[in-house]
Amino acid sequence: MSESVAILGAGAWGTALAVHIASVGSATSIKLWARDANQAGALAATRENARYLPGVALPATISVGFDLEEIVAGASMIFVATPVGALVEVVSLARAARARRLAQRHAGKNSKSLLQGSPALFWLAKGFVDTPDSPGVALAHRVLAPAWPAAVGIISGPSFAEEVARGMPTAVTVAATDTHSAEQVAKSLRGETFRAYVCDDLAGVEVGGAVKNVLAIAAGASDGLGFGHDARAALITRGLAETGRLSKALGGKRETLMGLAGLGDLVLTCTGDLSRNRRVGLALARGQPLSEILGELGHVAEGVAASRAVRALCAAHTLDMPICEAVFRVLYESLPPRRAVEMLLAREPGPEFQ
Repeated sequence: MSESVAILGAGAWGTALAVHIASVGSATSIKLWARDANQAGALAATRENARYLPGVALPATISVGFDLEEIVAGASMIFVATPVGALVEVVSLARAARARRLAQRHAGKNSKSLLQGSPALFWLAKGFVDTPDSPGVALAHRVLAPAWPAAVGIISGPSFAEEVARGMPTAVTVAATDTHSAEQVAKSLRGETFRAYVCDDLAGVEVGGAVKNVLAIAAGASDGLGFGHDARAALITRGLAETGRLSKALGGKRETLMGLAGLGDLVLTCTGDLSRNRRVGLALARGQPLSEILGELGHVAEGVAASRAVRALCAAHTLDMPICEAVFRVLYESLPPRRAVEMLLAREPGPEFQ
């Protein structure tokens, strides 16, 4: 990997990624950016992210700061580890911060030309980003690639931050607008317990990572209602079929969803108790209101916003995604989870593969 890595976002995933890269030894400098000065100070002083990853020590090779210009200025690789709702803003801030610092160092030179040597940018967030144009949401790379003067991409797949930080066996997919950059990142992330594969289907990887969060809410609700293993397996399988329809409509390949970024991540998020979206579904089944659930969660559950985005995309592309539609109605129209399941079961089955 490049000698200097900047990781933007000091939550669970940003911290976990920094710890992992430090353990692999593929970077000589790792800078972790915390948006809040107090958080940055606490992380630097205690060498532990007590809120998001208690008990995981930050290696000495990781420096923590809140001065974005300082963090990104010399970086030869940038990873963004924020929730998807903050992704576009943080990338914009990073681009501006880097341009300012470069302009200061190279006074008199055109900042636009300096940006041509920008590092590749990868993110870990899974979801859709907001856009001013209809239908109001889009795949992240289609918004970020035109705004960033280097390759952009995503790291996705079945991976809980806590398990990565603790060195437990994990496998992920890396996809980018430039295959060489994806290969570089995948190679740099590989370690004794960490596998990273390259995929050339950026759209498919993004769709798989976004929709699985919506389906995990459904799986949690199903389990919370006591519907059993058969129901969960059916939900995962039919949910994968729905994801395939959306992926195809957005230019992705259905076969990508048979891999880590599709089936792998879907199974993990629908069955793993560390899944925040699954926990949202479990709480909905208990009758808790959404506002209360999210307040108690302490983390962002990406499936809540993704369900609204999926509905907009379905309308724009005339797609039928009944499970995702049911999740939307439970979240935003107060449809009782049990009634949502009854409505799904009452649908007339069509051909399985369509």
